[in-house]
Amino acid sequence: MTGTSDSAGTTPRTTTEQHFVWGHRALEAEFATGADGVLWLVRLIRPDSRPPTSGSTSTGASACEPGPDAPLHLVELTALGNGSGWSGPRFTGTAFGARLRHRGHTIREADGWTYLTVELHDAVSALTAFVELSSPVGLPVLRSRVRLRNDGKEPLVVQSVSSLLLGALPSPGGLDVHRARNDWLAECRWHTEPLRDTVSDIHVDVHQHDSRASLTLTGRGSWPTDGHLAMGALTERDGDRAWLWQIESPAGWRWDLGERDKGTYLALNGPMDAEHQWRVRLAPGAEFTTVSGVLALGSGLDDAFAALTSYRRAVRRPHPDHTALPVVFNDYMNTLMGDPTTEKLLPLIDAAARAGSEYFCIDSGWYDDSTEGWWDGVGEWLPSPRRFPDGGIQAVLHRIRERGMVPGLWLEPEVVGVRSPVASELPAEAFFQRDGVRIAEQGRHQLDLRHPAARAHLDRTVDRIVGDWGVGYLKLDYNIVVDPGTCAAGDIAPGAGLLGHAQAYLDWLSGVLDRHPGLVIENCASGGMRMDGATLAVTQLQSTSDQQDPLLCPPIAAAAPTAVPPEQGAVWSYPQPGFDDDLITFTLGGALLGRIHLSGHLDRMSEHQLALVGDAVAVYKTLRGDLTEAVPFWPLGLPGWTDEWVALGMRVPGDRTSYLSVWRRGGESELRLPVGRLAGQEVRTEILHPSVPTAGSAVWDGGGLRVSLPRTPAVLLIRLTAGG
Repeated sequence: MTGTSDSAGTTPRTTTEQHFVWGHRALEAEFATGADGVLWLVRLIRPDSRPPTSGSTSTGASACEPGPDAPLHLVELTALGNGSGWSGPRFTGTAFGARLRHRGHTIREADGWTYLTVELHDAVSALTAFVELSSPVGLPVLRSRVRLRNDGKEPLVVQSVSSLLLGALPSPGGLDVHRARNDWLAECRWHTEPLRDTVSDIHVDVHQHDSRASLTLTGRGSWPTDGHLAMGALTERDGDRAWLWQIESPAGWRWDLGERDKGTYLALNGPMDAEHQWRVRLAPGAEFTTVSGVLALGSGLDDAFAALTSYRRAVRRPHPDHTALPVVFNDYMNTLMGDPTTEKLLPLIDAAARAGSEYFCIDSGWYDDSTEGWWDGVGEWLPSPRRFPDGGIQAVLHRIRERGMVPGLWLEPEVVGVRSPVASELPAEAFFQRDGVRIAEQGRHQLDLRHPAARAHLDRTVDRIVGDWGVGYLKLDYNIVVDPGTCAAGDIAPGAGLLGHAQAYLDWLSGVLDRHPGLVIENCASGGMRMDGATLAVTQLQSTSDQQDPLLCPPIAAAAPTAVPPEQGAVWSYPQPGFDDDLITFTLGGALLGRIHLSGHLDRMSEHQLALVGDAVAVYKTLRGDLTEAVPFWPLGLPGWTDEWVALGMRVPGDRTSYLSVWRRGGESELRLPVGRLAGQEVRTEILHPSVPTAGSAVWDGGGLRVSLPRTPAVLLIRLTAGG
């Protein structure tokens, strides 16, 4: 969509030579060039919620409205010999950013998306930057990446390049920033703080200079979400606008927020030299493309998460699992814990089938035939005769199929133990290395999937397990972290080697799924340490945690949909024969608005206890079809780690049906939950889980839901139906 006038009525800046508008009914961006040829993104809005006209009190949902000089360049980058225009931690004001000039742009639409490619050129270095913007039609979501091409005669060493830049956001004084700690066993812990806590008001008018301060967050190493999710958000403290973003990097990333011209800017980046030891040398004619940065606009945080959830569904690889949502039993958590044998597995398989499981995954240890431990000996991925003496592992896989379930196996493909024969069989170049030395981490070497021998080894492994053994589910784990990366031939910095491997790993996964289209792949890295958008777009399921305490699971389960669509978010549910009925229903209820990853010693349960498990699984099967399109909301806000009450909602398209999971871990026995979208309507409530509640109630009062849970721990799953 192009034009020569401002279709929204905003007067262009006086220096504007030309401008154009691009977007669709849910997202509209305006670009303008000054007399110097520099192109700016001057406005980004949701046309369905335009800014107020004169006399209106509505705040609308505009993402940015330009001040005289508030917009940012479309691209900022640094290269050796071309640094910043000023010193400081912020990623703005680079020498290259000021020199890039608009040379043209193209717009196209295809498959429900609209695309804009803007060409920028630097006459000094002859570097050309292509800003590639895209958006799913009907969603207020912008995706951006930058492709660099060296059109000069000399090599250029790039040290950083932006994926998405946005300026002209409101003043930091009125904004709150949201970010999510993401640690092993304590994933998706969102917290909120005023942006002014970091970016102080220094009285710019006095100094005639912007603050050098910025709120900066980085992810590093081969666990991209270890420490924080590659996400963040801004919300207006006295308004309803929200800006939510994610960086789709399977390796390093960075975002920063700061003050510029009395407004706020946002910069999204992949790996950079300063934080990640990332550099690339662009020879004449060579290209490099950044990871994608994604921004969702919303009227409030829930609305923005709904848009981002729909976007994640739009960009991922199509797969039958995304609509089938089969129940998976995994023998690891609080059960066999990496010690599977035929003797232990057969009764578990029978019990899991009785409970309604549709997949049965044998977790770690199935290959361990040594007396020295398997951690530093993995890599061949052959079954242990000691663990499976009668008929081998094939007999166990046959039992799984015989009971009507699809067999699965755990695999940690990227690592090779230092004691493994594979460590000497593959060439040294097939592994991560630094200064000619093969890297070892916790008794393991790391394969470099850019090397054909490494890829061929894993292709043989998967084709044997899936093609020959008939395994239909792979849980792909990754339990070491390598930081900053590897320097193979052609790498000039380890961070570039790490990004190259990580992207090659995703390409390998795509190749596996091309050959085995019915295979279901779960992405795991010590729980949620690799919960990034790039990997989620390829794999079918995402492990959200390794947390073993059922009382600590609710805040993780409730916040997991901030990072992953509900139908991909695997939540452990591990009832035990030693649990009382309340704790059994509590751990089962935590997974019912995600993907059930059932575990526990079901084979040791009484008939009554196993019936409780079967009832919960049966309830899940009645609602899972709705989860494939539902979007999350949080009536009590995003959960805190120690919150006594936790709630997660799922809203089905059409706004007639919603589901609410409500957990109580302490506090008062009654709570009212606001459900704003249903306020003022007649709403019917049904308690779906526990299927026969002995205590607890949920009553609609016209504007919210009054929930009573007299005992702890307790959980209710409630269906709300508008219109009675």
